[in-house]
Amino acid sequence: MKTAFLFSGQGSQYPNMGAELAKSYPKAKVILECGSYIMGFDLLKKLTESTPEELAQTRLSQPAIFTVSLLALCAARENGLECCAVAGHSLGEYAAMYASGVLPLEDAFKAIKLRSEAMAKAAENSKGAMAAVIGCENSVIEEVCAEVSGYCAPANYNSPVQTVIAGEENAISEAMEKFGEKKIRCVKLAVSAAFHTKLMKSAADEFKEEIMGFTFSEPQCAFYSNLYGKKLDALPNMPEYLAAHICSPVRFVDELNAMNEAGIEAYVELGPGKVLTGLVKKTLKGVINVNIEDCATLEKALEAMKG
Repeated sequence: MKTAFLFSGQGSQYPNMGAELAKSYPKAKVILECGSYIMGFDLLKKLTESTPEELAQTRLSQPAIFTVSLLALCAARENGLECCAVAGHSLGEYAAMYASGVLPLEDAFKAIKLRSEAMAKAAENSKGAMAAVIGCENSVIEEVCAEVSGYCAPANYNSPVQTVIAGEENAISEAMEKFGEKKIRCVKLAVSAAFHTKLMKSAADEFKEEIMGFTFSEPQCAFYSNLYGKKLDALPNMPEYLAAHICSPVRFVDELNAMNEAGIEAYVELGPGKVLTGLVKKTLKGVINVNIEDCATLEKALEAMKG
């Protein structure tokens, strides 16, 4: 069965995530020790003792979610699950890079540390906002964004029925009013930054300089890109690619459709929550669609994959 591993993005965090997997798999110790050393704090302690408010901070949420995604990957592989393709949503693309061999464990954690710090700094300086638009054609969303005063643009093409917009606070508020006038549902997200827009350019520039010396290897399986919405045929200039990734839209719908066209039959989300599992359900029909975030979901996934 052709299987893709999908990796969770920022916003999927919750207290005590990953704790059960950390205790159940000996190889998890390597992940936690490496990550804790690179980050400069005890990752398992942060996962198990942090409040929701603490976990929501970019400097912690990114390494925490990345760690849990790797713990779930470890559990999946220990139980015989493998993939022929990987993809991640935003932050999740870094777990996909590790899973496919683009970056080794230590460099992957270093990249997450640098990225989370650069993005947190940019968020503190830009004061942007994001909102999810429900059940609206993208052409209409793009028209509304172009009409408002200030900067506002699509940031995440999540599913055929959900697109996230991002931009300056006043522009997002004005866009939400316009969607309301059109009887289109629009929900403001609990973030204080406009991720995946030009307002993150300072983070992209800083991050690009920091990772210039990293060595990136060709992926060992098909790697699907947020930036292009399709499979990478060859590894691009990765510092430039990952800088652009920070301030460009996530084309997740296009990625899922490309994987479906390539014959992928099963989609396994690895990491906290099941946001991507929901997006697959809204986008693709007739596929196996499961998530792994603890021992119970692992058992359900293994059972579903047997079929």
